[in-house]
Amino acid sequence: MIAELCERFGVGGRLREAALAAHARVAGLSYGAQERVHLGVLQAFLDEGIVESDFIGSTGYGYDDAIRARYESLLARVLGAQRALARLSLVSGTHAIVAAIAACTPPGRTLLAISGRPYDTLRSAICDAPHALAGQGLAYREFALGPDGGIDAGAVEEALARDGDATVFIQRSRGYAPRRSLSIAQCERAVELVKRLAPGADVLVDNCYGELVEEREPSHVGADLVMGSLIKNLGGSIAPAGAYVAGRADLVERVAARIYAPGLGGALGPTLGFGRALCQGLFLAPLVIEQTLRGLDFVAALFESLGYAVDPKPGEKRTDIVQAIRLGSAGRLERFAAGLQAAMPVNARFRPEPAGVPGYAEPVVMSSGAFVSGATIELSCDAPLRAPYEVYVQGGVSVAHAYLGALFAARACEE
Repeated sequence: MIAELCERFGVGGRLREAALAAHARVAGLSYGAQERVHLGVLQAFLDEGIVESDFIGSTGYGYDDAIRARYESLLARVLGAQRALARLSLVSGTHAIVAAIAACTPPGRTLLAISGRPYDTLRSAICDAPHALAGQGLAYREFALGPDGGIDAGAVEEALARDGDATVFIQRSRGYAPRRSLSIAQCERAVELVKRLAPGADVLVDNCYGELVEEREPSHVGADLVMGSLIKNLGGSIAPAGAYVAGRADLVERVAARIYAPGLGGALGPTLGFGRALCQGLFLAPLVIEQTLRGLDFVAALFESLGYAVDPKPGEKRTDIVQAIRLGSAGRLERFAAGLQAAMPVNARFRPEPAGVPGYAEPVVMSSGAFVSGATIELSCDAPLRAPYEVYVQGGVSVAHAYLGALFAARACEE
């Protein structure tokens, strides 16, 4: 396939040879974990027993929406949670995370971010934006990751000795920062530590970009709540919008009461005819994620062969669908985004330009030509224009598209 792509799209010379070598390097990689994830999703669908009449959906208030109830039950099965709240009216992962933090951290309680500084837009919502949570009585402390890139157990122990009745926040994915993403095993050790030191603390995990990448989810290892977007991994490139909160039933109800109204909770929320797309996206998600992981391994191998630092390295265990490439300059970030954009199925003729993005101090350049706006399970990249000038590549519904995007981006960087 690489040779044909190079011939069809005029890629030659050093880049063609690097691409062929990169493909040879990753062609034999195994993705057996994804097969087991797929079987788990299939079992969840069979156990749930959705029927055609469930897909009718609702409008208005959304009372008694059958497919909403089925989809949320299905999602809870997949995520290993007691209950899930998944709504179109939750417009992003950040929306769901902030709602969960606010509901679980009333004034006077401390929020402890133990996986380092949260990604820019979330930290802004907690600390800096107008009406930020910290300005409403929430106390906030954050702790850097340890020298090994994992959660610093000593810092957590010290923090919980001071604030045992706390809400503990863990961000699994690197976000757009030069740090490693956390595995489920690392999250499990952190949850066990928190629960041993402070049994009354609630552990909330930002699960964005990580769903269905590993065989277990944070809820399987004791997290009290997990939050994320429905237009990333779980949407399978088909879900049109939405986000979710899943975990302990009492905490999910607390979040629902905050989002809608006390006493109404999760009883509201129309699916507007999109319940079928939500379910079908989840059904296809394991297949799409496997394609994504295969594509990202090629991206890593190609750019490493061209002399750039990449994380994860090709063939390393992945815990999310984000690939970091250290390009070293703002100019290369812009050229990479322009090259990737040229491979997009939508807006390929546009050229990305750095611009201000709410929640970011520096300009951000991004490439996206998704069928669903913001659906980073589709091929895309984001790059804040700041040292160490890393670009973060996400998604790829088909491995062939990821190959093509990588070739175009590499060619732009090498010009």
